[in-house]
Amino acid sequence: MLTFVLALSPILWLIVSLGFLKMQSFKACPIALLLSFAVALWYYHLPALHAGTAALEGVALACWPILLVIIAAIFTYNLTLYTKSMDIVKHMLTTVSKDQRVLALLIGWGFGAFMEGMAGFGTAIAIPASMLVAMGFNPVKAILLCLIANSVPTTYGSIGIPASTLANLTGLDPVQLSTYISLQLLPLNIICPFLMVIIVGGSIKALKGVTLLTLLCGLGLAVPELLISAVAGPELAVMISSVVIMGIIVLYSKYRPSQDETYHMDIHPAHVPLHGGFLACLPFILIFVFLLLTSKFVPVINVPLSAIKTSVVIYTGPGASPYTFVWLATPGVLIFLAAFISGYVQKASFSEMFFVLLQTIRGLRNTIITIIAVIATAKVMGYSGMTSDIASTAVDVTGNFYPFIAPIIGSVGTFITGSGTSSNVLFGNLQTDAAKAIGANAAWLAAANSAGTCVGKMISPQSIAIAVGAISLVGKDSEILKAIIKVYVPYAIILGCIVYFGQLFIS
Repeated sequence: MLTFVLALSPILWLIVSLGFLKMQSFKACPIALLLSFAVALWYYHLPALHAGTAALEGVALACWPILLVIIAAIFTYNLTLYTKSMDIVKHMLTTVSKDQRVLALLIGWGFGAFMEGMAGFGTAIAIPASMLVAMGFNPVKAILLCLIANSVPTTYGSIGIPASTLANLTGLDPVQLSTYISLQLLPLNIICPFLMVIIVGGSIKALKGVTLLTLLCGLGLAVPELLISAVAGPELAVMISSVVIMGIIVLYSKYRPSQDETYHMDIHPAHVPLHGGFLACLPFILIFVFLLLTSKFVPVINVPLSAIKTSVVIYTGPGASPYTFVWLATPGVLIFLAAFISGYVQKASFSEMFFVLLQTIRGLRNTIITIIAVIATAKVMGYSGMTSDIASTAVDVTGNFYPFIAPIIGSVGTFITGSGTSSNVLFGNLQTDAAKAIGANAAWLAAANSAGTCVGKMISPQSIAIAVGAISLVGKDSEILKAIIKVYVPYAIILGCIVYFGQLFIS
């Protein structure tokens, strides 16, 4: 019991500091790192040099590629705000339909998934929620819609960073891992849009007239996500799927427009010229094209670019493996390239773009500290043996029933930290260690953690705070949490059952 408590102490500290003391994560996470150092040195007798280089390996992983992608993605988004491109994109979306249900699916589900796939970090909640409220949606309903819509794309947010980080940390094949994640999330991907339409109308009757469209929206995420994950990995899984969703809604609304005036809204969107719309969407188009051309879909480009890399042994202890820096075939570099090209085309000077970049880095400084501290903590816990001891105890308590709680553990991590990436970092190796202990498939249980982060994202206080802040809805946090927890519980049970029974068929 002493070993278990000490091994768990950095995570217990995060639960207490973030969940009860309401400390900011950039303050709590470095303390967790110091705590992991203390336990590793004192109780696990890890030499100081090994502990230091373990943390240094975590810093390397945090900086390249994780923070590189995050900074690049948020910079691109901020640049679209600076050039007013995002305003044009919003106008374009409102021309599709006047039906509340269709707009909720288009903006919350389709555009929200796109924003999550491109930028993440709250943008996929804040922007769609503010757009829906501006159109006349009830503020609380708008937030609930966006929290539900933002749940399942979370693991593929910011160009797949949560899933790819999990693969890097555990040494698992990213394609196999993301395939398993998409399989586990498939039922929830289909359920989410139905739940959104029901919330819009206040009852299941709201599905009348849009049932087929709602089903197509669910399949529009589930099927492409699974296919892309199985072929190319996590980076483009949600971005491409979101384009499919929005394409489905636009085409469906054009050829089968809603005739039910019960749900029609009094909106009169401005017409956007084709040329202006193309320029506004250029950053997203270039990101899509660059990532696609350098992916495994195009080996003639992917192979030589992927060969430009440097491998360095950072950790000095036993079991060390070289850490590889891939310099060009990495999403962050490609997103930066797309952002600067599109910014130049949109008449932003390089000095203006660098100003936006500096402001972006300044705005993300707390996030940078948090991610570095969390990943360094995970590395120290992993190399010292703390993670494997936690996993052993969890398996001893739950036995072969452990796969059922695996996604719940992932959801708790997101609830605490507000980040799918952080949850995967904290619990990824725990899941693979638990899989070894019960003879289960390591990639399947690691995927369960990542899928669990999605359902945990909707109840995260950080997500709710972002949504409330985006539309200045003061004092409604507890009301929203009380409502969304009713969605979280069945989602967690469904996912637990999928993982438990699914692992019986995964060798």
